[in-house]
Amino acid sequence: MAEWLSIIGMGEDGPEGLTPAARAALEGAGVVFGGPRHLALAGAGDRGRAWPVPFDIAPVLACRGLAVAVLASGDPFWFGAGGALAAALRPDEWRAFPAPGVVSLAAARMGWRIEDTACLGLHAAPFDGLAAHLRPGARIIATLRDGPAAGALAGWLMARGWGDTALSVMERLGGPRERLRATTAAGFDLTDVQAPVAVALTPQGGVPRPRGPGLPDDAFAHDGQITRRPVRVLTLAALAPAPGAVLWDLGAGSGSVSIEWALAGGRAIAVERRADRAANIAANIARFALAGQVTAITADSAALPDLPAPDAVFVGGGLTEGLAQALWDRLPPGARIVANAVTLETESLLAALHARHGGSLLRIELAEAAPLGGLRGWTPSRPVVQWAVTR
Repeated sequence: MAEWLSIIGMGEDGPEGLTPAARAALEGAGVVFGGPRHLALAGAGDRGRAWPVPFDIAPVLACRGLAVAVLASGDPFWFGAGGALAAALRPDEWRAFPAPGVVSLAAARMGWRIEDTACLGLHAAPFDGLAAHLRPGARIIATLRDGPAAGALAGWLMARGWGDTALSVMERLGGPRERLRATTAAGFDLTDVQAPVAVALTPQGGVPRPRGPGLPDDAFAHDGQITRRPVRVLTLAALAPAPGAVLWDLGAGSGSVSIEWALAGGRAIAVERRADRAANIAANIARFALAGQVTAITADSAALPDLPAPDAVFVGGGLTEGLAQALWDRLPPGARIVANAVTLETESLLAALHARHGGSLLRIELAEAAPLGGLRGWTPSRPVVQWAVTR
């Protein structure tokens, strides 16, 4: 099939800002999809088709074979329609014409290096996604949903102790009605912010969220069922988290291992059969603003729910011969399994699994100084045996 779809990035300066090739593709299209603002900027007229709400590329795909143009803001492949369309089409069906995106324009106005700046699409995500990036001296550029969202963001920062954060509110970048205004989260009083809007932030005044590994146990909501801090550090070292990697946390308890895995950039699925503990996991997901990275499932780990293939699996307790065999049969080559045991029965199982499959077997014995009369002595914890193996 011949190339039929043109994915065109358009700025606030409209068709005048397009390259000759992009302008020719727009003029030659019989159908033009875009948001109402883009359709108006392009003068699409009767050719224009507004995106459905909620967003769906199906109307575009239904026009396969016609000359179609899709209009997006700036770079169509940064939180734009370009990625969704390209994933559904063959490479020979489409061509893209990107324009300078809001991140490039905002960085240019601020004089910031893009590679040193956290760039976030908060127009379609909760503000909680900011939490991991808030630290004094950081540079953040974020797109927002609409004008009122700028004030809502200032309030969100205030509520979390970041009221001194410097905000540069940037409206309609790249067009004749562009406007930039500087304020702070605490001093925000702008009532006429116009979309499209982006904000450049320089966080000040707050306390950065700890990233681990080895967060204090009291950083988590738990009922005592938690992988304790020193053991958690050794467990995460064995699991080897990586950005984008998927963890199954079976019998997750408080979900502390899932949380620290996600803080290292991975995605975790925490499976816990007890509803009260699943509620603690949900509370910890909210506490660390990891709703997009950690999923809590209330289910029996032994049932191995239908989950995306993992890069690693952690079993914090309750491993059985049946579960171990099911994991070994199901996991792809290269996946890691880490299991901890505190009971003699599970310790014996881990010794047998180590003999059968190899890997490493570690006995962890810890003691902490505590008052002993008027002096101090060592209070030992229960020994933990840890088996780690790569499938």
